[in-house]
Amino acid sequence: SAVNFPAPDLTLNDLSGESVSISDYNQQIVLINNWATWCPPCKAEMPTLSKYFKEHSQQGFMLIGIDAGDPVDEVASFVDEYELTFPILLDPNNKSLIAFHNENLPSSYVIDLTGNVVLAWTGPINQAMLEKYVTPLLEQ
Repeated sequence: SAVNFPAPDLTLNDLSGESVSISDYNQQIVLINNWATWCPPCKAEMPTLSKYFKEHSQQGFMLIGIDAGDPVDEVASFVDEYELTFPILLDPNNKSLIAFHNENLPSSYVIDLTGNVVLAWTGPINQAMLEKYVTPLLEQ
């Protein structure tokens, strides 16, 4: 659904321990996806998200997966199993869920070029939703 609020600037570590901030990607349309390895709807939407990222990354689309508290080895196994190529950040203290005021998984937020969150979804995303709501942002 359409929303409008400033994106929280979260800084979390990736799987290699490097610190990554959401604001590092402020020249792109960013979709933040809060997920966990044990969450069935998260698993269900992951191939769709991954495919959309591969198809649209050249258009200035960035997908960032934020894992809610799983052990790093479980996250790494999940990334391998699903062949994920977008950044995955570890969130052991649920900073992202707290910052977005939404503890449900999966949940997704789209940040525009001005740094505002313009779309928010709770529950799994499908291809039609991405094409209807995210693709037009990439074509602006």
